[in-house]
Amino acid sequence: MRTTYMDTVESARENRKWYVIDATDLVLGRMAVAVATVLKGKHKPTYTPHIDGGDYVVIVNAEKVALTGNKMEGKKYYRHSQYAGGLKVRTANEMMEKQPQKIVEKAIRGMLPKGPQGDNMYRRLYVYVGPEHEQGAQKPEAFPLEIK
Repeated sequence: MRTTYMDTVESARENRKWYVIDATDLVLGRMAVAVATVLKGKHKPTYTPHIDGGDYVVIVNAEKVALTGNKMEGKKYYRHSQYAGGLKVRTANEMMEKQPQKIVEKAIRGMLPKGPQGDNMYRRLYVYVGPEHEQGAQKPEAFPLEIK
């Protein structure tokens, strides 16, 4: 039986596309799953796990993403300064006020592979607050997957 797969890394790099998605009123987790799928390249028939064949994704209006339930008050984001007593905690509400793009970036980063290949996938993600983005020269297309 014949299978379809990418022969080389070069062929994967040549065929990368740019997609833009408007995050207005989209549920964060559902959007993050769809974006991670495109960054990995799983939406393509030539998906091969060991070759990074994903596409570029530009997300606009990150501040308008929706969180369900009481996650705005209950969900916490942790970071540590590596000093004793240096744990910093922010709720999703505080993150939305100060850095709304970080909520989207953290949700998507957590769904990508851990390691060098995941780092390369994450570098193809661009998240912007507001409707404007800097990737107009790449002529991004509409997002290929439906988000419910």
